Amino acid sequence: MSHDSTAAPENAARKLAGRRRKEIVAVLLFSGGPIFESSIPLSVFGVDRQDAGVPRYRLLVCGGEDGPLRTTGGLELTAPHGLEAISRAGTVVVPAWRSITSPPPEEALEALRRAHEEGARIVGLCTGAFVLAAAGLLDGRPATTHWMYAPTLAKRYPSVHVDPRELFVDDGDVLTSAGTAAGIDLCLHIVRTDHGNEAAGALARRLVVPPRRSGGQERYLDRSLPEEIGADPLAEVVAWALEHLHEQFDVETLAARAYMSRRTFDRRFRSLTGSAPLQWLITQRVLQAQRLLETSDYSVDEVAGRCGFRSPVALRGHFRRQLGSSPAAYRAAYRARRPQGERNQDGDGGAQNKQGGPAAPEQQQPPARPQAPLHPESQVPHQSRRSAGAALGLTAAGSVPGQRSAP
Repeated sequence: MSHDSTAAPENAARKLAGRRRKEIVAVLLFSGGPIFESSIPLSVFGVDRQDAGVPRYRLLVCGGEDGPLRTTGGLELTAPHGLEAISRAGTVVVPAWRSITSPPPEEALEALRRAHEEGARIVGLCTGAFVLAAAGLLDGRPATTHWMYAPTLAKRYPSVHVDPRELFVDDGDVLTSAGTAAGIDLCLHIVRTDHGNEAAGALARRLVVPPRRSGGQERYLDRSLPEEIGADPLAEVVAWALEHLHEQFDVETLAARAYMSRRTFDRRFRSLTGSAPLQWLITQRVLQAQRLLETSDYSVDEVAGRCGFRSPVALRGHFRRQLGSSPAAYRAAYRARRPQGERNQDGDGGAQNKQGGPAAPEQQQPPARPQAPLHPESQVPHQSRRSAGAALGLTAAGSVPGQRSAP
């Protein structure tokens, strides 16, 4: 008897899922959403590129609230469909949400919950993850978002396993991406999942983007912390740590400065930032090493000492785990990619080392780290079944279990 009662809902769910074809894509737009993120799924799924070997999707652009919808630069958009059109889609994409501090409309959240219950694939790009989290669709799941907002997502929705290191996370029927360009990565991944590598490659060529990008968001992580920390007693401890990264201290030192036990400090720090303090501290030391490698001629051994690492070996290990490159390779690639005029103000075009000789030859590793605001106010996977980490940085071991999205 119990077997029959369990089978009935499962059969019903399969029937509902059968009515929702994944090739029918609903894109849910809200007023105040950034136009770039919003345009990504519209371009990927709304343009007929069958002549290039890209299978066609059927696009339904849906307004998540009454229009017109205002977007970047004061533009106003009118969506041809309302929330009711989501009932016909097998894939629902939320490209962005206007504010990480305000709740989405309940009617839109209910439409997403219903679509998911009926077998639709739900996708959140960048801050769209906040909408999925508000709908309860990320509870107990791994997810990502723009690294600047990962601490807030982790703090506001503690049941979500937030991993800020990934470009996107595929958890089967719910997928999330990091910010801006990572939305393209996830949309290409969806095409690849639905129609294979050849179709995704053809689409990538049309969009003039790589079919797969290696690595994740690690190289873009900055010192940002949630703005709420400014009013917290731990703010002084965090500020002290950032000012003294050149010294060798550990989490016990920080706990003592906060007049807390290590266990209490760990719990309070994680609650405030979404990250374990050891993870955060290692990330800050690696970031400081990046800056010194970019802006100074200190040797790698000297950089290690000036960033609080106990040895150059420790620096190299954490640096490679976070950025996929050795410190020497990172410096060489950074200097090789600077504009000609910036490499040497004397005009010879070659970066100089501390002794005045030329820098190491170019190597193939990472791009320079872009600058980001210290305290952002608004709003760019690896397929992981489970996140091991935190909103700000890597674990000491340095990796998340799972399978990377690109080799």
